[in-house]
Amino acid sequence: MSKIGIIGGGAWGTALAQTMHRAGNEAMLYAREPEVVDAINKRHENTAFLPNVELAAQVRATNSLVEALDADIILLVTPSQRLREVTENAARAWPDRVPTVICCKGIEQESCALMSEVVAATLPGIPLAVLSGPTFAREVADDKPTAVTLACADETLGKVLMETLSAPKFRIYRSRDVVGAQIGGAVKNVIAIACGIIEGRGLGDNSRAALVTRGLAEIMRLGLAKGGQAETLAGLSGLGDLTLTCNATQSRNFSLGVALGEGKSLDEVLSNRNSVAEGVYTAPSVSALGRRMGVELPICTAVDAVLNNHADIGASIAGLLARPLKAESL
Repeated sequence: MSKIGIIGGGAWGTALAQTMHRAGNEAMLYAREPEVVDAINKRHENTAFLPNVELAAQVRATNSLVEALDADIILLVTPSQRLREVTENAARAWPDRVPTVICCKGIEQESCALMSEVVAATLPGIPLAVLSGPTFAREVADDKPTAVTLACADETLGKVLMETLSAPKFRIYRSRDVVGAQIGGAVKNVIAIACGIIEGRGLGDNSRAALVTRGLAEIMRLGLAKGGQAETLAGLSGLGDLTLTCNATQSRNFSLGVALGEGKSLDEVLSNRNSVAEGVYTAPSVSALGRRMGVELPICTAVDAVLNNHADIGASIAGLLARPLKAESL
């Protein structure tokens, strides 16, 4: 049995805590909200972020970051834009050489840093890996079969993490491509918003299929330019995650896009939610990173314009359709 500290008490962190228990480990979940900690410890349910899912009595929660860091492996499951703040606060208490697994998906605003780059800057020398793939938190918590990618540059550590974190219905595939696993997980959230807009506008399945396919091309372009591998981007953490997120109302990003397509404002949509749709905050980061690297990302750029520059949705769609005709390629 290993002690697993999970930093982040949202739906995904809670589902991972449940999964770590099923994998035969001791799970301690850190949450900022006292009511979340109280509900998990007393009612065995995260009523705020993952209601109606019964948690194992052995899954425990704490408001003490230090207590959660007393672990053999630490999972980082915070919103991506808060990762730097959390890891800076945790740095003083981080156990020597204890590895971390980054489980949040995004690209930091302003710096355009990947989550691994944020961790490398704030927790220098700490071994790290990335866990990503097609995962809805509720299905994982309900023990439905799931497959994910664990990317770690250190192959020996990657094998240990894979064996420790795998559960009977939570199958982990190993990779060494830390960059590719992150690009796929981050950019697919932006593409999912675009697909939701298509759904909300009633533009049909042809449009969504085209958008998913050309969205994958943007993921591949950016991932390869950043140093990722095509094999990774065509795998679970790329195509797999994109397929899931762009085709189900369970997806927070897809459902947000649907609401925008139906005519709701972004402020209106966000005011009715207590969970984070990462694509809203990743869209400007992806667009900025593409510009920095000279990579063309028309779909991501259009989503960013709709979300952050009040661009008209109809005009944005027309603009994408009016782009110069060319050969199909990356």
